[in-house]
Amino acid sequence: MNDLDALITDWLTLPDVAERLDVEVSRVRRLIEEDQLLAVRRGDPVVRVVPALMLTEQALTPHLGGTITILRDGGFEDEEMLAWLFTEDESLPGRPIDHLRRGQRGEVRRRALALAL
Repeated sequence: MNDLDALITDWLTLPDVAERLDVEVSRVRRLIEEDQLLAVRRGDPVVRVVPALMLTEQALTPHLGGTITILRDGGFEDEEMLAWLFTEDESLPGRPIDHLRRGQRGEVRRRALALAL
């Protein structure tokens, strides 16, 4: 988990995500179960948290769910997906999460598909 701490500095608890999206916490849990969001357990006490950059001001980052599905189908675990999304890729250039936040899914999806094969 230490690698994720270096890559991701801003986390939201599930209640924080629910407040930002203006939904119930149960809906946030469903979004995680449906691979629209990723959450990991961390902290003391241990709670499920979501990287803040997976949300815009009041919505999910565009195209995140489809990218998660591609990576999940390729056998990636949650921590591996988070590491990939938040790691600089010189060939993009930048981090996949930043491209998704700008609505630029094409290259990110191509790379995710290549990894999933």
